[in-house]
Amino acid sequence: MRTTVTLDPDVEALIRGAMKERGLSFKEALNSALRAGLARTRPGRRSFVQKTYPLGPEQNFRWDKALAAADTMEDEELSRKLSLRK
Repeated sequence: MRTTVTLDPDVEALIRGAMKERGLSFKEALNSALRAGLARTRPGRRSFVQKTYPLGPEQNFRWDKALAAADTMEDEELSRKLSLRK
């Protein structure tokens, strides 16, 4: 198959280096590099596991309502500061 490929300057330099080092034609060096890059399997990655910690026996705070609780605390603090300005 014939196709036109635009290579970045650093990639071209790597291909030309491989050509000189291995005595290959441009076509052979490019095909070899593509085969090696595409055939390479990714090293086995471990899945990310989030560590959890117990929060103690009594958990009176609803974490699913944390933003609402923060808003309430912020409103109370603003009210307190405004009342001090009187």
